[in-house]
Amino acid sequence: MAILINENTTFLIQGITGKQGQLACQEMLEAGSKVVAGVTPGKGEGEVAGVPVYNSIAEAQQKHEIKATVILVPAKVAKEAIVEAIKAGIPLINIITENIPVHDMAYCLALAKQCKIRIIGATSIGIYSVGKSKCGTIASGKSKIAFTPGNIGIISRSGGMSCETALILKQVGLGQSTVVGTGADILMGDSFVELIQDFENDEETKGIVLFAEIGGTVEEDLAEYLKKRKLEGNPYPKPIVAFVSGKFAEEYNLQNVSLGHAGAIIEGDKGTRKQKVKLLKEAGVIVEEIHHKIGEVIKNAISNSNIQA
Repeated sequence: MAILINENTTFLIQGITGKQGQLACQEMLEAGSKVVAGVTPGKGEGEVAGVPVYNSIAEAQQKHEIKATVILVPAKVAKEAIVEAIKAGIPLINIITENIPVHDMAYCLALAKQCKIRIIGATSIGIYSVGKSKCGTIASGKSKIAFTPGNIGIISRSGGMSCETALILKQVGLGQSTVVGTGADILMGDSFVELIQDFENDEETKGIVLFAEIGGTVEEDLAEYLKKRKLEGNPYPKPIVAFVSGKFAEEYNLQNVSLGHAGAIIEGDKGTRKQKVKLLKEAGVIVEEIHHKIGEVIKNAISNSNIQA
């Protein structure tokens, strides 16, 4: 099993004829993904790596069943591409594009919620159900050696650190079930809460590792969700280990400053590393201070919870 995508998922790539689109297409095919179509307006009837290119999603759907789409178009036309995918009823949209205007993203997220469409991103590096299929630019080039099939789910706000986290697990003999790069923009689609619910229902996943960051409230939202479950007598059944980056910013008291991602803005006490660590620990999440130790920590947590990894 896996979450979000598997070996049977059929993919569309919007922006397939661009440099990043072509690269993603080739990498996805090599990983075993079923890329059945691409869309670039005005460039229909061509192909990329043997994948047919269409002028619109409607044209592609006349010949292919599409379960997920990858958005790799310029930011200025991203809203149009996302809205087209939502209105076409594609169940899962993975947005790799960066720097999408906030008001555009707000409109797309509201429309997706109304239409019950799932969005991962924006600024996502992709999704990788290891050994089954992937979408986006995750596990490209030399970084693919960091991944191996296994039982640990990874959710990372950082694209690069999703790979680093996978490698650390591999070094202690643990593989990954699905790795999800959520992105770290100000406004995002599915985040930690929705994804750990998916992992809970995935029999293959025995434990979860989170790469968290300063800024935003996704970690606080997760802590609140986990606390509520405990109070209701239904605690989350699988161990969760988190690493929260941002110690440098915390020590130097950098507030109202974006470090890296657009979502890494701290406002008052909200979004601080100190607050995230405190709330996650109170909710039962194991917070590790040193990133390269998370492999051993999740391994021990699984062992102590009597779950067979």
